[in-house]
Amino acid sequence: MAWRWPGGAKGGASDEWTGFIDQGVTIEGTLQVKGTFRIDGNVKGNIISEQTVILGEGAKVEGQIEGNHVVIAGRYDGVIFAKGRVEIQAKGVVTGEVHSPCMVIDPGGIFDGRCHMLGSSDSSSAPVTIPIRAVSQA
Repeated sequence: MAWRWPGGAKGGASDEWTGFIDQGVTIEGTLQVKGTFRIDGNVKGNIISEQTVILGEGAKVEGQIEGNHVVIAGRYDGVIFAKGRVEIQAKGVVTGEVHSPCMVIDPGGIFDGRCHMLGSSDSSSAPVTIPIRAVSQA
C-alpha cells in the first residue's frame, strides 16, 4: 500500500510513501522498502530503501542505512550509504560514517564521525579541461 504526500511531485515516485514506524515501536532486524519511509520509533539493524528514508525527531536508529535520500532529525549511530543526499536537520545527531556525494548539516545539527564524499553516478565520464589564457592589454 502506498500513500501520497500532499503537495508532492505529480506522478513521480518521490512522493509515494511506503509506510512509517511510529513512536513507541521498537524493531530489530533488516527493513527493506521501495518508496519513502519515515521512522519515529527505535530501530536496530539495516534499513534499505530505493527512495527516501526519514528519521523523525523521536527516532533512535542504530545500524546501516542504504538509500537515495536520507533525512535525519532524530538520533542515528552507524553507517549511511546514500546515492543522492544526506541531510542532518537542526535537531539531528549523527554518529558514525556517511558515504554520499552531497551532505547538508542545518544549524544545530550534529555530526560526529567520518564523511566520504563520493562522486555522483555520472562521474565515470572523462574530466573536462578548460584552457585559460591571458588577455593581452593594448
